[in-house]
Amino acid sequence: MIGFNDIVQRMTDEIDATGELKNHTVVIKFILMGIPHTKGLEIELFILFLTFYLLTLLGNLLIIMAIISSSQLHTPMYFFLANLSVFDIFFPSVSSPKMLLYLTGYSHTISFHGCASQLFFYHFLGCTECFLYTVMAYDRFAAICHPLRYTVIMNQRVCAVLTVGTWLGGCLHAAVLTFLIFKLPYCGPNEINYFFCDIPVVLPLACADTSLAQMVSFTNVGIVALLCFLLIITSYIRIVYSILKIHSSEGRRRAFSTCSAHLTSILLFYGPVVLIYLRPASTPWLDSVIQVLNNIVTPSLNPLIYTLRNKEVKSALKKVLYQVVNPSAVQVIGLFSS
Repeated sequence: MIGFNDIVQRMTDEIDATGELKNHTVVIKFILMGIPHTKGLEIELFILFLTFYLLTLLGNLLIIMAIISSSQLHTPMYFFLANLSVFDIFFPSVSSPKMLLYLTGYSHTISFHGCASQLFFYHFLGCTECFLYTVMAYDRFAAICHPLRYTVIMNQRVCAVLTVGTWLGGCLHAAVLTFLIFKLPYCGPNEINYFFCDIPVVLPLACADTSLAQMVSFTNVGIVALLCFLLIITSYIRIVYSILKIHSSEGRRRAFSTCSAHLTSILLFYGPVVLIYLRPASTPWLDSVIQVLNNIVTPSLNPLIYTLRNKEVKSALKKVLYQVVNPSAVQVIGLFSS
């Protein structure tokens, strides 16, 4: 039963198609209900989510610092990896802070505009990351299939255009979805059975026909994800074909190793997208678990995925950690070496 304390009542007069006045109760805040069936586990979940969130921030910051500080990593592949680390910092930051506040019992509500902002940035960053994975697949295709022309194909201008394109494409995608969802009137229940605002849980709360918003959001998310996935698959078919033509087993192994981390990240990224947005039936608890994995766990794993089998990144990370832990020793070494 929704009470007056749950929904702030604001009566606004609107003129309908017949010219008559009608009143609407406008919802200006939503109540986040958290993850279903986790009551009594707030402390454990708070510690778990905070740990993953801090690991995500630390791991991706180290990756960015390593790429910036090492001249050997100033190549298109690591430039896009640094962009991925930036997104992996911002992406969980859309929902994690609010979820941590919820678990502490500090705040269970989110304003109407805050909910709209959360949905916008979630889809903006998610779509941009989807485009970025596609660009990274094209980069690997150029490096393996056209190694002699790689520096020409992936020059600085091309990298800059591709990066800006991913940002603008993600922004347009998110703007369309957010406009369609939040131009609808919300005048009834305001309880979101989730830990953040997303299309599947916000749209059913609208008190108007949502068929257009449902169709456009499903089509938009589906087309973007499918198109990017097909481009990635096409790139990797060409990559595998080129690798199989390499005569030495060591050359084939090295070529495959440069792609393995990217493929692992793609599987971790696309799995939740398919399970949440592109399946017919929805289960709140399962959707929440999948979103936790997508929002909190996966961004913390990417630094490990890209460093475990990459000697150049590991070497750069060691230098960064050494400079952070023992800066005085680095200064002394620098004095003697000069």
